[in-house]
Amino acid sequence: MSSFPKNFMWGGATAANQLEGAYQAGGKGLSIADALPGGPDRFKLVNAPDFDWTIDESQHTYPNHDGIDHYHRFKEDIALFAEMGFKCYRFSIAWTRIFPNGDEKQPNEAGLKFYDQVIETCQKYDIEPVITISHYEMPLNLVKKYGGWKNRQLITFYERFARTMLARYYKQVKYWMTFNEINSAFNFPVMGQGLVASNGADDKQNIYQAWHNQFVAGAKAVKIGHDLDPDLKVGCMVLYATTYSYDANPVNQLATLEQNQAFNHFCGDVQVRGEYPAYTEKLMNKFGFSFSDLEIGDEDLATLKDNPVDYIGFSYYMSTTVDVADKNREQASGNLIGGVKNPFLKTSDWGWQVDPIGLRIALNELYNRYRKPLFVVENGLGAVDKPDDQFHVQDDYRIDYLREHIKAMAGAITDGVDLMGYTPWGCIDLVSASTGQMSKRYGFIYVDLDDQGNGTLNRYKKASFDWYREVIKSNGENLG
Repeated sequence: MSSFPKNFMWGGATAANQLEGAYQAGGKGLSIADALPGGPDRFKLVNAPDFDWTIDESQHTYPNHDGIDHYHRFKEDIALFAEMGFKCYRFSIAWTRIFPNGDEKQPNEAGLKFYDQVIETCQKYDIEPVITISHYEMPLNLVKKYGGWKNRQLITFYERFARTMLARYYKQVKYWMTFNEINSAFNFPVMGQGLVASNGADDKQNIYQAWHNQFVAGAKAVKIGHDLDPDLKVGCMVLYATTYSYDANPVNQLATLEQNQAFNHFCGDVQVRGEYPAYTEKLMNKFGFSFSDLEIGDEDLATLKDNPVDYIGFSYYMSTTVDVADKNREQASGNLIGGVKNPFLKTSDWGWQVDPIGLRIALNELYNRYRKPLFVVENGLGAVDKPDDQFHVQDDYRIDYLREHIKAMAGAITDGVDLMGYTPWGCIDLVSASTGQMSKRYGFIYVDLDDQGNGTLNRYKKASFDWYREVIKSNGENLG
């Protein structure tokens, strides 16, 4: 008998800016993703002191412009998801398709009609849409003109965007998330907040101010959703990395506690509990400012308190390890959030440490902390796939990775965790957010496209496609 409940939502996850392409079609405006260069050094490049968000249209260095052309191929792609048996499909709305500059009063109807079709196609196959309102894609104009999320005016712009989407689709879409991986701004604020060195990313007060503005904006979206339909489920979404102390040294144990507070728990505490945690002042004092230094509106704290999220969506790719006692300890080179190398774990092609048991720990930590339903909305293995002459990929390494993480979820359910669903990341190959590469592939479906933008864009089923179809068909009982 399967550990997974009968209504468990198996599916897959994508983001608009990484697969849609058609970056100026249908009246779409430019987003921050459209201004990010390609290649493994993209974060380093945008954090140069003189980076000014200028796009050189003469060079093909912006892979998000083209993505995998899902904008024109979404019917084909969703049909493939249906063939795997998806119960749900997590995707995001491109803010710039709805409000091209972000500060318009009226939405772009052409953009809305595109998502009408996407949602209708999902419904055709009885696939439940799970929509992320803002996923690493905000209008470039809101960064260049207003300075990104550190500006309080963005609350109004986001509220207008969220209200437009919720009011149009609340009868068709039950599950929503406000911001993707909101806590990732602690390490790389460019994606979620539009902050780089040249507009204030190096000052942590700006990041916390931007978070506050996002917390309030997200709470307003929760209220809008519940006013439209009390049964609507609006969740938050965080990046969760189970955090270990390297050893039993109390100094490292304390540092691990503080790392958990700063990264894994702070954003969740505010959005789920509806109030700032007791350790808030300590976090801010570490960077030379106080909570009272933030710009906080008269109604902000009441808005947060009255509108907590309904569930917690989270991504889990890796764990991290803390050692402050030994400064010479080898670092985990690929981990986006840092940490020392854990000698008990293997690494992916990109140096991410693979830790399925850490997912079971994460599920227990989150559920026992908040007692709200959980949803694993990203998990997967970025790897170099080598297709044969028929473009078939025998990706047993991906199957092994996913199998062990599904076992971890089953274990967490037996531990008493309320788990809603599982949507592995990049269910079809798409542009990597962290590196801007196509060669870092996650999908069950191979897309013929290379890092230079060459290829037919044809879709091919990998070995993992048939494997995942059997997993879903058996409700997680047949793991191959």
